[in-house]
Amino acid sequence: MKEAHMTTETTAPPVSVDPVGEDRTAEVPAPSSRLRRAWRLVDVALVALVLAALVAVGLVARATLADRADQSARAGALGAARQLATSFTTMDYRTYDRDAKRVLDGSAGQLRQQFTDSTGELKKAMTANRSTTRGRVLEAAVVDADRDSARVLLVVDADVTNTAAPTPSARHYRIQLDLARHGSRWLGTDLSFVG
Repeated sequence: MKEAHMTTETTAPPVSVDPVGEDRTAEVPAPSSRLRRAWRLVDVALVALVLAALVAVGLVARATLADRADQSARAGALGAARQLATSFTTMDYRTYDRDAKRVLDGSAGQLRQQFTDSTGELKKAMTANRSTTRGRVLEAAVVDADRDSARVLLVVDADVTNTAAPTPSARHYRIQLDLARHGSRWLGTDLSFVG
């Protein structure tokens, strides 16, 4: 018995030929000029949105950094003011030179000059009266500040002793302290008693 061979023929899809005889299966219709313009507008709009978002992020980041710098400056000024007010109201005739040095180290400008000019007389008076004073800051607040200067109001109590009053007597001070930034440090430039 003979085996029948079957052959299958594959037929190619019909090719459309125009009257001139060109093959149209490979031809893709070109997009219209309106469609191209629309896509260009979409591209431009996306680029503009991305740029606007980057600018907005940059502005927010800049504002955040500036706010942090301002907060840091205020905190630094407040800490320096508290320290200087404590140093200014804490003195002992037995350790006057060391105590005065702390005040001078925390001051600059007019305040430093005034304290330097009066320190000799103050030392004599404290030694003659065997005076001591121990100050502590009760309250402190920054009332005005920028990154280079600040004004701080402080409420300070001090226990004072001397030959006339050997038992400590409490003194209550309200101090206004102006400070200026010198490098990385805040230094007092003016001190006055208020209220």
